[in-house]
Amino acid sequence: MSETSEATRHYREMFEKRTPEELYTVAQIKRFMERLVGDAEFREKLGEHQDNPKRVADEYGIDIDPAMARPLYSAAHLRYRRTEEVVQWPLAVMWDSWIDDMKRHRDLIRETGRCAEVNPAFDAWRERQVMRCISELGATATSITHPIVAYELSEGCSVGCWFCGIAADRFKGWQPYTPEVAELWRGMLGAMVDLFGQSSQTGFCYWATDPADNPDYAKFIEDFYHVTGGLPQTTSAAPLKDLDLTYEVLGLFDRYRTVTNRFSIINFKSLRDVHDKFSAEELLGVELVQQQNEALGGKADAGRARVRRLKLQASGKADRGPKFNADHGTIACVSGFLVNLMERTVRLVAPTRADEVWPLGYRVYAEESFETAEDYRRVVEGMVERFMPMVVPSDVILGFRRDLEYRQIPGGFELVTNTHCCTFDQQPFARMMGDLIETGGLSTSQVASQVLQAGHNVFLVYEMLQELFDKGFLNDDPATGGIATGEGLRQAS
Repeated sequence: MSETSEATRHYREMFEKRTPEELYTVAQIKRFMERLVGDAEFREKLGEHQDNPKRVADEYGIDIDPAMARPLYSAAHLRYRRTEEVVQWPLAVMWDSWIDDMKRHRDLIRETGRCAEVNPAFDAWRERQVMRCISELGATATSITHPIVAYELSEGCSVGCWFCGIAADRFKGWQPYTPEVAELWRGMLGAMVDLFGQSSQTGFCYWATDPADNPDYAKFIEDFYHVTGGLPQTTSAAPLKDLDLTYEVLGLFDRYRTVTNRFSIINFKSLRDVHDKFSAEELLGVELVQQQNEALGGKADAGRARVRRLKLQASGKADRGPKFNADHGTIACVSGFLVNLMERTVRLVAPTRADEVWPLGYRVYAEESFETAEDYRRVVEGMVERFMPMVVPSDVILGFRRDLEYRQIPGGFELVTNTHCCTFDQQPFARMMGDLIETGGLSTSQVASQVLQAGHNVFLVYEMLQELFDKGFLNDDPATGGIATGEGLRQAS
């Protein structure tokens, strides 16, 4: 087992540093916020009873006075949030302190994925994906923690959400936890600890699947904890399907407490039922991801939701359908390995904005099969070796990412997306190098050679090429044979 991560220590301290009374109040504020986000009638009643919002809270069994939290929801008071004046509303202060701790935990999870000392090649590849996502995905990128692995413990999903961002297939079956499978499973987890150390704790056990579809799910994730040192996050759109299983998962959370779980709320009835079945305190460690039509916010523009949006646009009915968040272009989060235990397959994947090339919002660099834990380790090691060079390969054809707009400027160039503009003008050869890469058809060594022939410093030339590589601006899309893809590296051989 790896050492306890800083992310886990921070998460446990979130609970330990607060008194039971404070945790109770935070849970009540959380329930208030869940109703605020997901219940249009609740919002309407708050508007009708602005002078006495506690009346509304009491009606819904929420044990706080919302008047003490006005900057969280009142348009007239939003300007006071996170200012010195906010002390007048102590519940707003308490909630923002909790949210700040949650955001810090999210960032620490992302850092837990670093493994430069144990596996520098994978760490460099993952960091390139992180940097690429920042400029490609915009604000959405801050919420992506880039776990290094996801394990599917069944085939398909029984829920069938129309908006599923990764368009999960229909449910076909689940992997039982037999002695033979348990041995394989623990061997696979051990291989990840050997290869990636503490970063293996960032993994989780679902993808285009729902944990509630596997009755043995809790056994798998408890093994995960004992082998890696971290209990994986559970996200389920069917938390009421098997209440015994759900309570077992929540019990593991209480015992090990490493990360917040999530329930996906797919309709308003689900919100009511979840609130009826679980107390606010029971759900303090569970984020409700509200997808019902009554909820504020829109759907991620990926998978089935993207298909729905395109159909509505084509029929001229875009304004009549559900809300879509144009900047939320993926729900994928893994930069690493997507493993299906039933099919015995491993895919190397990374998030990207959903489009006609990658409609599910993630790239697939490679896919291989395995039978044993030793096979699994060999496959993972092979993918790192084949697809993760630490320096830009000399003989691959260079190009900028297809989502970047290349703009010439005096003394250099800019790479522009909808949300970012990155300028390169610090080197006297910047414009020349940018033009050569943008024109296309030249390898790394050919670009460098032409710039060097113009009399520029060899170290600075290769330093800039490496900077473009490390920051994720060079094309590594497997759909177009980019750097660090099978096609790109075959060109280099």
